[in-house]
Amino acid sequence: MIGRILVAVDDSPGGLAAARTAIMLAASLAAQLRAVHVLVDGDLDRALAAVHSGDVRARRSFGATAVLDHVARLAAQAGVKAETVSLGGDPARCILDEARTWVADLIVMGRSDLPAGTGQPYVGGEVRQVLEFAEQPVLVIPVGSDD
Repeated sequence: MIGRILVAVDDSPGGLAAARTAIMLAASLAAQLRAVHVLVDGDLDRALAAVHSGDVRARRSFGATAVLDHVARLAAQAGVKAETVSLGGDPARCILDEARTWVADLIVMGRSDLPAGTGQPYVGGEVRQVLEFAEQPVLVIPVGSDD
């Protein structure tokens, strides 16, 4: 039985498609929903912080909050109460840890919309890692699948 759905979200088309699908599933299954956004710290963030006097991390955190608020509103419109969590670090590791800690029954993620060099669809590095190491089923949503 699926009673707890963890959805990884960001502002990409795949991330938002995953959120809409997870909300639909949660509504139809009367399941709990938790939306997770992971802020990644990296060399680009450090370089931007060195060049700009503004706090880059604070602006990115504001963007994460906006995405999570948007998902919570979509869920509320569907009659689903969604918990939201913003994490920092390696996306795959954070998603796997959150799924394990929260005891999720299903992880929902969006597939990357970037093409692979061979012309084949590209799943995405984080999705691939979650698929490999998850202890629960993972539903990968292709971009445009909820239109």
